[in-house]
Amino acid sequence: MSAAETAPKPSRWHVALRQITTGGAAISVLSVVLALIAGSVLIAITNESVQSAAGYFFARPMDTVAAVWDAVSGAYAALFRGAVFNPNASGFAAQIRPLTESLKFATPLIAAGLGVGLAFRAGLFNIGGQGQMLRAAAGAGYVGAYLDLPVGLHLLVAVVAGVVAGGIWAGIAGYLKARTGAHEVILTIMLNNIALYLLAWMLATQGILQAPGSNNPKTAPMAETALLPNLLGDRFNLHAGFILALVAVAFTWWLLERSSLGFRLRAVGENPHAARAAGISVSRSYVIVMVIAGGLVGVAGVSQVLGTVPTGFGGDIDAGMGFDAITVALLGRSSPIGILGAGILFGAFKAGGFSMQAAEQVPNEVVLVVQSLIVLFIAAPPLVRAIFRLPDPAQPRARKRGRHAKAVTV
Repeated sequence: MSAAETAPKPSRWHVALRQITTGGAAISVLSVVLALIAGSVLIAITNESVQSAAGYFFARPMDTVAAVWDAVSGAYAALFRGAVFNPNASGFAAQIRPLTESLKFATPLIAAGLGVGLAFRAGLFNIGGQGQMLRAAAGAGYVGAYLDLPVGLHLLVAVVAGVVAGGIWAGIAGYLKARTGAHEVILTIMLNNIALYLLAWMLATQGILQAPGSNNPKTAPMAETALLPNLLGDRFNLHAGFILALVAVAFTWWLLERSSLGFRLRAVGENPHAARAAGISVSRSYVIVMVIAGGLVGVAGVSQVLGTVPTGFGGDIDAGMGFDAITVALLGRSSPIGILGAGILFGAFKAGGFSMQAAEQVPNEVVLVVQSLIVLFIAAPPLVRAIFRLPDPAQPRARKRGRHAKAVTV
């Protein structure tokens, strides 16, 4: 009997986390469908026309049905026009502008989602995306705004500074987890708060991040030599941060699927006890994966300060994306390709939500509810299987083992 076979089994919480973060793609797709259906209900019950028609439902029920259809179809049509393609705009460039906005919003979500998803694959719950983004923004922002470097080198140094800052900040949690056994959730929550208040102090202090001659807690604009260039010209807001996110996706895929380090990280995520028995240093793996995860989240902070908000930033630069990244990683099932798709979907939600609110007076909070419901359904695979009557993938194996045991008994 091998050492791996005699190693203790992982805890039920570890198994539950692995099932939630690495489950089937069908559950993710159906979770989105269920969330959109629930969003339709919210849109209908908050619509004034539907409420008016419901007052005489028993006299003319089809009026209510028509009002519900108009409200829901109009809202999602506006969402599509604001996120993918607007056929009502004049000129092809204006028609595809919504898609570029979706990709712009998706850029930091993809990068941060990769950082969260990579930690998931190693069995760690990295919810420190906010702090890692803020530290990356501080590093890249200081280099971008206050250092005078040649063209090309300036942008490179700013990007590296942000990625390294994010990696170091996450590495602190990984090191404490490895050395003391402290839970990474508590560590990353505390580091989020520390990063938030540390950035607030830096933004309020002359000579660090605060713009010279200003009393506002905001940095100076980024230098022209440190800006991420626009990919499609000045008419669009999509910048080269999206290319950085795609590079991060390719790197993460290679790391997990083609490298020996990725194999060790995945082994630790599947069963740390068996991995330790097989000679893998679990403690070292925790530190390494958190450093890399923080660097990936750092790409999100870099894209924000050097591309999306180059005019200077304040303490709200993360815009909640550190926590949205958890949703993206869950929806993408911690797979780099899945996270890419989930990030684009949530970027479309953000871009289209504004259009839906402006065109149909649908509260933007409906989009937030849909996103939250996606997480709820992803975290409850048995509920999704019960609603759609999907088979449980564990049952065939259980029946097979039962038949085998019966045959042995006979």
